[in-house]
Amino acid sequence: MASELMAALMALASEKDIDELYLLERLEQSLAKSYQNILNLDYEARVTIDRNSGRIYVFELVPREDSYDEETDEYTEFDEVDVTPSDVSRIAAQNAKAVINNIVREAGRLQIYREFADRKGELVTGTVLQTTSDFTILKIREGVEAELPHFDLKRHPNERNERPAGEYYQHNLRLKALVIDVRDPSSIETNARGESTRPAIVVSRTHPDLIRRLFELEVPEIYEGVAEIRSIAREPGARSKVAVSSRDSNLDPVGACVGPKGSRVRMVVSELRGERVDVIQWSDDPATYVANALSPAKVSSVVVDTETQYATVIVPDDQLSLAIGKEGQNARLAARLTGWHIDIKSASLVNSSMLGDMLIEEETDADDAEEMAFRCEYVSPQGIRCRNHAREGSRFCGIHDGVQAEDDEPEA
Repeated sequence: MASELMAALMALASEKDIDELYLLERLEQSLAKSYQNILNLDYEARVTIDRNSGRIYVFELVPREDSYDEETDEYTEFDEVDVTPSDVSRIAAQNAKAVINNIVREAGRLQIYREFADRKGELVTGTVLQTTSDFTILKIREGVEAELPHFDLKRHPNERNERPAGEYYQHNLRLKALVIDVRDPSSIETNARGESTRPAIVVSRTHPDLIRRLFELEVPEIYEGVAEIRSIAREPGARSKVAVSSRDSNLDPVGACVGPKGSRVRMVVSELRGERVDVIQWSDDPATYVANALSPAKVSSVVVDTETQYATVIVPDDQLSLAIGKEGQNARLAARLTGWHIDIKSASLVNSSMLGDMLIEEETDADDAEEMAFRCEYVSPQGIRCRNHAREGSRFCGIHDGVQAEDDEPEA
């Protein structure tokens, strides 16, 4: 029985790529705790498995009285008393099953971590295995699963929601998702709630880079680097804007991404389950870039302030609602895409404001002229005119009437 157990352990270690010594040490530690309880020992137990024969020995560690250390309040030397029971193999077999299952699960998680730790940001395709109210489990391949979390953040503020609003997944549905995290099984501090029973790989359907990877799949020019995605603004499940540029002056990056009759962008939209995607031309000129970002609205003019990153956009009256979008969505996405604060004004509002400013200016000028007509005409040697009103029947105020008369007297 002992040799059969040893052979089974070695075969399992080889199959699961587990270190044989590590497997035996873990089994010995687990058996020691079990036998201490089963045999009702007064002191701790130590279990040894013979590496050749597979025989199991159980020892009780009885402390020596003369080895007591007062500083550490512990014994430093022990006598090993053999307390091996007659049915040691049966108990070992029962314990080995649970230990081996734990070790195999940990080894599998560690292997997955090593494989996917450097693959964050990559696109993976999986099949929906299970969907709960908090997460969806995707099967990437045999033995490798990923978690798509969509927790209620009000109830679980420390969790994540990586599912776009309105998306629901049926069993066996094939999905593409972005790898955003791989949990390290050796890190206790960063373990998520219930991590031991959850897949190590965490994927997202809301991350902006999901759109980047989908375009790389559908557009060869982007994959080869001829065309480049410069910026992405996204409201998952609703609408996204993608700014693209080209390193080849003869290539239209927008046309390359849209494809013949919209075939390429249509594949991206299909994978995003109907999310609208606007592809716009990137420009190093801020005014042009802001105008392009507000597509499909037509822009009359853009005035930018590079110091404050503020752009004032003037659009025709019939384009105002299109430029702003439903609940401000188009303007909001354009601001995120460009990184500029965007203020959209209609042409009629701008014209009426300019007319109002002109009328105010004219009224101010008229008031000033009227006021100047009643003011004292005295001008000081420094060139400053008196602000007092002139006396009735005189061009000067009471203070400067006599002064001016003196100045007007002819020299002798």
